[in-house]
Amino acid sequence: MNKSMIVQKTFPVQGMSCASCAARVDKTLNHQPGVSKATVNYASGMATVEYDSAQCSPEALQKAVQDAGYDLLIGQDKHTLEEVEQAHDKRYAALKFRTVWAIALSFPVVVVGMFFMDMPYANLLMWAFSTPVVFWLGRGFFVSAWRQLKHGNANMDTLVANSTGIAYLFSLFNMLFPDFWMARGIRPHVYFEAASVIIAFILLGRLLEEKAKGNTSSAIKKLMGLQPKTVITVSPSGEQKEILIEQIHPGDIVQVRPGERIAVDGIVTEGTSYVDESMLSGEPIAVAKQKDAKVFAGTINRTGSFLFRAEKVGTDTLLAKIIHMVQEAQGSRAPVQQLADKIAGIFVPVIIGIALFSFGLWMIFDIENGFTHGLLALVTVLIIACPCALGLATPTAIMVGIGKGAESGILIKDAESLETARQIDTVVLDKTGTVTEGRPMVSSLTWSTDAGEAASIFHGLERLSEHPLAEAVVQHFKGTVPTDIEHFESVTGKGVKGEVQGRTYYAGNLKWLEEKRIAVSRDLSDEAARLTADAQTVIGFADEKEALAVAGITDRIKETSVRAVGQLRSDGIEVYMLTGDNEATAREIARKAGIVHYKAGVLPQDKAAFIAQLQKEGRKVAMAGDGINDSAALAQADLSIAMGGGSDIAMNVAGMTIISSDLTKISEAFKLSKLTVRTIRQNLFWAFIYNIIGVPIAAGLLYPINGFLLNPMIAGAAMAFSSVSVVSNSLRLKRKKIRTKETAVEGSEAQVAPTGEPQASKPSAEEALKKTFKVEGMMCHHCRMRVEKALNGIDGVKASVSLDPPTATVEFAGDEKTLEELQAAVTANAGEYTLKQDS
Repeated sequence: MNKSMIVQKTFPVQGMSCASCAARVDKTLNHQPGVSKATVNYASGMATVEYDSAQCSPEALQKAVQDAGYDLLIGQDKHTLEEVEQAHDKRYAALKFRTVWAIALSFPVVVVGMFFMDMPYANLLMWAFSTPVVFWLGRGFFVSAWRQLKHGNANMDTLVANSTGIAYLFSLFNMLFPDFWMARGIRPHVYFEAASVIIAFILLGRLLEEKAKGNTSSAIKKLMGLQPKTVITVSPSGEQKEILIEQIHPGDIVQVRPGERIAVDGIVTEGTSYVDESMLSGEPIAVAKQKDAKVFAGTINRTGSFLFRAEKVGTDTLLAKIIHMVQEAQGSRAPVQQLADKIAGIFVPVIIGIALFSFGLWMIFDIENGFTHGLLALVTVLIIACPCALGLATPTAIMVGIGKGAESGILIKDAESLETARQIDTVVLDKTGTVTEGRPMVSSLTWSTDAGEAASIFHGLERLSEHPLAEAVVQHFKGTVPTDIEHFESVTGKGVKGEVQGRTYYAGNLKWLEEKRIAVSRDLSDEAARLTADAQTVIGFADEKEALAVAGITDRIKETSVRAVGQLRSDGIEVYMLTGDNEATAREIARKAGIVHYKAGVLPQDKAAFIAQLQKEGRKVAMAGDGINDSAALAQADLSIAMGGGSDIAMNVAGMTIISSDLTKISEAFKLSKLTVRTIRQNLFWAFIYNIIGVPIAAGLLYPINGFLLNPMIAGAAMAFSSVSVVSNSLRLKRKKIRTKETAVEGSEAQVAPTGEPQASKPSAEEALKKTFKVEGMMCHHCRMRVEKALNGIDGVKASVSLDPPTATVEFAGDEKTLEELQAAVTANAGEYTLKQDS
């Protein structure tokens, strides 16, 4: 007996030609035993199915879809997506061939039909040119319609085959038997040009639609193209070997040369370099890499050569997970799409009914020309009706929106999350790892005397400690050789101690040093008080007699957090911060970040309850966090946002993931949501309006008023244009800018109001004359010094340049210098380094 397990898989669907096809496949899959949920995306040609493996299988799903007249590709391997892409290219090439020839053969038919109707053999000539268009180039419509008919279904091809087939056969009858009509006092007309031009227009529309649909999935194609096909591995003996990427195993040592893409996730073991991680973070500045640094698949090595140990390969890499998430999200269905799906599912039968009804009305009310006008109305209604515009309205916008998010470092789990984001009015932030960096570091280290050997002893003591804060001290002394410690002992809640050459040394909180009756100088005591007031944790280092140093340890606020909070507040969104830290630390972090509302001492289970309380007040709440302890709160929120540097559990729960952990991306995600939903609504409006106006006019609604009957050729062009316009409108999203401009809050700390709650302050005039620029081209400290010297050589400029990150902070004593003036000085006095405005 098979063990029951819910699985989710995505399958390519073949044979769909319109939105009604997608609705039919969707309905078929959802009616299969064991299927809990299935969604079919006409724009991407993919079906995402959740099913119970004990009750259902891919083979059963494939048979059901085949019985409905389509096909499901289930035998997927690593080459399946490439095969689907090749099939798309082949289909596009064949469609292009048919379209070009249909237009070429239809042109003389139109010319004869419009200008030379009375020339000898005009009808015969039009028949000769239109026949290959209808039955050779347009045969796909008839084959598809027949296949659907055999399964009791109807789709867009049914409408096209019926309309063009009726027009062609009616024209052929009129050409061969004109006396039948002339005996009844009616001059017979032929509509060969209508049949052929309709085929040509619809083929042209399909061609443009196919190309546009290919563009909507460009984000996936770009992501898939980020992974190299082969890599160079290095054996323990130093032997190099080029292998396929599929042959890499965790633990293999891989060499990366300048300009190459990194193949899998891993950790640097040898060498240094700068790596372009813009595909993850959206930031163009390369990131310095050295031993023990993490590297990710798809990123580009810019300068040096290095070796790294493969950690995650195949589908476990971050790039593979991103591709999978984007594919699933692009195939998901937004709530706003439900109405369009229902209409698309019943659209074709309804249109056929309207066409027959209009034909009947013409026969009843127009005694003289009822048959001719009724037949024209029937053909025109069948042609102009377009469920494709309705079916494409939402998925194309969703695909482009989610793809744009992925390119900007914002992973969106599904269409519902994307739609929800625009409604958010409250954002709750976890402190550690979200507002702050989540990595304690030594911000200040003050010695009572010259550090000398004492620094090595301090390093040696903390190196043996298991306390999280000890790691900050160890990192601070990186590069210093630690002294060997004897008789090491850890005292819980107080600190550590050990002996060096018979002398005891202590590292811990000052209260413990006082208990040991160790003297603390006035200078160190004052420094400790200052650090405590700044909400930093203070560690003292002492020997048996006196304190030698005090260190302030803090979890530094991210550079982008202040700007992000300012952006959210300027957008009218309330920001709350939750933390398990004490009141003093929480208050100080909130003050610096510009956060008005905060809550300290919050346990993990309390976070979810706090969000639930906000929701009871009628708020739409987004929660941003990065840890396992945030997972309950993330699940409770209306929109959950995970920081990419956090735990996998948080990322799995979250509806959105910010890969770079940059909080400013939250505002960008909200803006993207608003733009995408606006595009969807525009698409749906025009698709509905098109059909609501077009179908009655095609049926002859205006004829009693002004004698106007819509030409079937114009109807064909209008139908093709409707689908193309919807897809083109969605593609406009690609050109929209979502990066939020810096707000006035950036660069300044918040000030505490008399009420005790922090309020964001405006930068002073002095601060406004301070700017940060990105510097491209620096490779070493020599480069850094040259750039810094060049900038400081400008009158009225004081500059400080850092290598990691590669930025220049410039202060203007007088008039502010332009970027061009600064760049000119750097180029003239330092060399080929490029300054760019930091964003």
